[in-house]
Amino acid sequence: MNAPQPSLRRLDLHYIVMQIGYWAMFAAICAYLAALLGERGFSNSQIGLLIAIRCLAGIICQPLLGGFADRHPEIPLKVIVALSLALSLAASLAFLLWPMGMGGTAVILIILGGFEISAYPLMDAMAIQFINAGMPIRYSLGRGIGSMAYAVTCVILGFQTQAMGVESTLVTHTALVAAVIALTISYPAFRAAPAPADAPPAEKPHSVWYLLKSNPPFTLMLAAILLGLTACLPMSNFLVNVVESRGGNSADLGVALFIMGGFELPTAFFFQRMLRRLGSGKLILISMVFTVLKAAALLLSFNLATVFLTQPLQMLGYGLFTPASVYFVNESVPQADRVRGQTVMMVASNGMGGMLGSYISGLSLDMGGANLMLLCCIVLGCLAAVLSAAALALSKKSEQRRLSG
Repeated sequence: MNAPQPSLRRLDLHYIVMQIGYWAMFAAICAYLAALLGERGFSNSQIGLLIAIRCLAGIICQPLLGGFADRHPEIPLKVIVALSLALSLAASLAFLLWPMGMGGTAVILIILGGFEISAYPLMDAMAIQFINAGMPIRYSLGRGIGSMAYAVTCVILGFQTQAMGVESTLVTHTALVAAVIALTISYPAFRAAPAPADAPPAEKPHSVWYLLKSNPPFTLMLAAILLGLTACLPMSNFLVNVVESRGGNSADLGVALFIMGGFELPTAFFFQRMLRRLGSGKLILISMVFTVLKAAALLLSFNLATVFLTQPLQMLGYGLFTPASVYFVNESVPQADRVRGQTVMMVASNGMGGMLGSYISGLSLDMGGANLMLLCCIVLGCLAAVLSAAALALSKKSEQRRLSG
């Protein structure tokens, strides 16, 4: 290395605190966004469209930021993340201070979605850089504790909204964005080891189209991830509708979100063992299956207690998917494309999956309520599981051909 790297303990603790800050911030704008927009007078269809617009902005912005980071390795990732969140901070203040109609709200959500959602894969890459350099940062533990922070924040916001109204979540969000900026900019910058003088030139990053065309199993798994997150994310973004249909309120929503997020934490402790035994691809398939099981359990729920009892299924659903997908990309694309690969995966999952899930959920809620939305989640989740299995089979055949050739 050009200079001594920081200690593993510092990297670990700082990254965990960054995850806590990010997911608390994300909860403050995401978990209660449907409730906030409903309070501002928007219909379910309009809410679904607005949340879809937010996700679409992430789809457009993520590859741009990821490609910029790949082309300019001399700029620390933390600088790109901090500047992105600074734009989000300005938008959050505007959303808080000035009342807006459909057009103004769409513009704000474009900025929030474009830069908050896009910041996360780059935060992942900040840790992956050190992991690839031989420093075993406990990524899955940090992500699990981040989920717990999401859960705790949801409970606090649930009581906050009961006492101060749902608009108060914007105050919390603005403060948390500022805190995450400070945490990000103070994270140690990665310093790559200088290449030996006689080393061949480093491989240049490829285009997204090259990544998709040259690796069919990876592309098929991305399609599965898209459908799987289209099925999964409505069960958190529109959980308020399920809770209210079973007789609950915003405080009950906070409890349901707390249980959901809290059960992502145990995954962090057994993830590495499952990864070594099964591999990242099979773990993604398992997460798709449990997404279907959770949607079916919510559909069969008949009161608040049964809604709460379904939330532990999150442990092997979205809780397993998040770390598995990060490792899957890291194992499936060339080293020069790993930042872009993480970005493409986030576009397919939280980006396109979130956009389609929000739009479909808004329409289905207006047409048939929470139960119709959950039926759509079941169908989409089943398709995702089938595609995941097909991607694994194709990957196995490709590996066999490579070894025999």
